[in-house]
Amino acid sequence: MAHLLIETSTHVARLVIAKPPANVLDIALMRELRAALDSLRRDAAVKVVVLAAQGKLFSAGVDVKEHTADRVAEMIHEFHALIHALETMPQPTVAAVQGHALGGGCELALACDLVVASAAAKFSQPEIHVGVFPPIAALRLPQMLPRKKAFEMVLTGASMAAQEALALGLINQVAAPESFESDVAAFVQRLTNLSGAVLRATKRALNAGADDAARLAEIERIYLDELMPMADANEGLAAFIEKRKPVWQEP
Repeated sequence: MAHLLIETSTHVARLVIAKPPANVLDIALMRELRAALDSLRRDAAVKVVVLAAQGKLFSAGVDVKEHTADRVAEMIHEFHALIHALETMPQPTVAAVQGHALGGGCELALACDLVVASAAAKFSQPEIHVGVFPPIAALRLPQMLPRKKAFEMVLTGASMAAQEALALGLINQVAAPESFESDVAAFVQRLTNLSGAVLRATKRALNAGADDAARLAEIERIYLDELMPMADANEGLAAFIEKRKPVWQEP
């Protein structure tokens, strides 16, 4: 696979995004990730799936260059299919966030069941600064955080340091950068020491009744049918690509 490494050890599969420096998620990489997840979900020997990344950034999010009028629907659907594949994995999933998780990278990390983050990592949804909003975060963050903090992250693009994310329950553990890999391994071992069959059954029980498909479909409709036709949405994206400050038409 072009930008995805699959590393396997006893009862653990690691999917490592290898597209430095920013590990941007384009449609091709989304499809690679989903194909890998689809293959692993059928592997009974895998007790835990770890999602990791190379370099200083976990991921800067989706590729804005694919956020054009002719590709945005495809991009949104591919990304949401990837999130769905991750959230419905039968095995527990652990995000190993070694650096900043921004935009779609933040959504990808938080779609995992458990998150271990470096103390140097930050989480943010900066989409509002380029004239759009993050559909998955709009769905999930109000479920994960106090309402006002969730609204602050999505409406202002404010970033959250790892320690604050831990205090608010957004992540499970903060690791020192110098011991990050060993701390992730120790965290994962807490799961691999257990029965894989019991882990999968317990995850099904935890997810029972959690069906947000209708809510996400409405968020997608707002995004594609209401947001993307706006002049300011297109101006914000164009300004980001052209590395200039957007000139908003709406007051």
